[in-house]
Amino acid sequence: MVDVDCKRSQLMTLSIYNSLSKTLEPFRSIEPGHVRMYVCGMTVYDYCHLGHARSMIAFDVVQRWLKAIGYQVTYVRNITDIDDKIIKRALENGETIRHLTDRMIDALHQDADALGIERPQHEPRATDYVPQMLSMIQTLERNGLAYQVASGDVNYAVRKFEGYGKLSGKSIDELNAGERVAVEQGKQDPLDFVLWKSAKPSEPEDAKWSGPYGMGRPGWHIECSAMSCALLGETFDIHGGGADLQFPHHENEIAQSQGALGKDTFARTWMHNGFINVDNEKMSKSLGNFFTIRDVLQAFDAETIRFFVARSHYRSPLNYSDVHLNDAKGALRRLYTALAAVPTPALISQPINFEANAYAKAFAAAMNDDFGTPAAVAVLFDLASEVNRTHSVESAGWLKALGGVLGLLQQDPQRFLQGGTAASDESARIEALIAERAQAKASKNYARADEIRQQLLAEGVVLKDSAQGTTWERA
Repeated sequence: MVDVDCKRSQLMTLSIYNSLSKTLEPFRSIEPGHVRMYVCGMTVYDYCHLGHARSMIAFDVVQRWLKAIGYQVTYVRNITDIDDKIIKRALENGETIRHLTDRMIDALHQDADALGIERPQHEPRATDYVPQMLSMIQTLERNGLAYQVASGDVNYAVRKFEGYGKLSGKSIDELNAGERVAVEQGKQDPLDFVLWKSAKPSEPEDAKWSGPYGMGRPGWHIECSAMSCALLGETFDIHGGGADLQFPHHENEIAQSQGALGKDTFARTWMHNGFINVDNEKMSKSLGNFFTIRDVLQAFDAETIRFFVARSHYRSPLNYSDVHLNDAKGALRRLYTALAAVPTPALISQPINFEANAYAKAFAAAMNDDFGTPAAVAVLFDLASEVNRTHSVESAGWLKALGGVLGLLQQDPQRFLQGGTAASDESARIEALIAERAQAKASKNYARADEIRQQLLAEGVVLKDSAQGTTWERA
């Protein structure tokens, strides 16, 4: 177990790159020992793509590391379940909005669970917090920061909020209306964004809520301000999301939240993960160059996908291709091969004492430097080399324990190397052929023994002979 002094030293050394200050800052939670973190989640009108997986895995690793070094973590990741795209897709499909969003949330959970992503403590749906959003909009109106136009829409008056643009790092005159910020008649300024959308006659009834501004629905940005405040308080520790959300979404969240609550700080630390690129362009549904998580899972096992994402630094762009995923698959197999070469490793006590040895110290130093997973993964390969060299059960235990901090290396090594998801009857068939081969060798029928080896190799099954017997794995 980690002693109190060790635990305190681990808590005190973490540094995080703050997108707001554009600097690496020592992290101090508002409440000692407790981190409150909000991450923008998915708009659930379609299946999640690999870009969504990148964000979910990145912040899953963040919350895992925070817990590993002794923090209690309250993690909120929202679900946007009302939106123009959702309404359009539901009408196209001939289903209700709730039926569509329920289906897509179930699919999101299936994909996230497959990738080993731990569920947040809170996963609020926007439609459950409409009263809180309306209350915040009314406060903004009273504070002179919101106004209603003839169409019934309520907009935020951007130029009346001092400091708008501080997250994106641009002056207000340099900024342009961003994605989902339409320049409509009646706005006082093109940068003003909608807080409440007046209902249109053509829209379905389940896309409308009654309120002080008439029938309508909330704008996109207001949901995160209302839900984070309701679940984490008026000021919290970490706000995360994809780099594409920095402007306008997160910029607008700051303006709404500080404008309504009268606080100087909304979130202390802002974190943004980099894009996944395809041919040097961001993977996105709008560009049509996306690969859904479930499509990629048809070609690659879930842990390989997780490893592919986790071994790159969360702020760096990540290039997707089958070549890169195959490289990740081979690298992950090398780690599992090291674990497979020794008896089941002894369990490392939890929480981990990161002062225990040089490998643990190096791993902690990497992770405490802005969640530096590339250097942390390099430590795993150093440990794997140690295991291969010494066959040390203790070293294998540390390899498994440190890998577990990243959500890796927790499967049975032999099962992983054999393909992980092979059907039991397929495994039984292979084992039967191995037994037949052993009998053929004992009978000196070497031609049959070699024939079986070649047959299995053609099927992508590699046999490994040792003094202990024959094992197999997928090529």
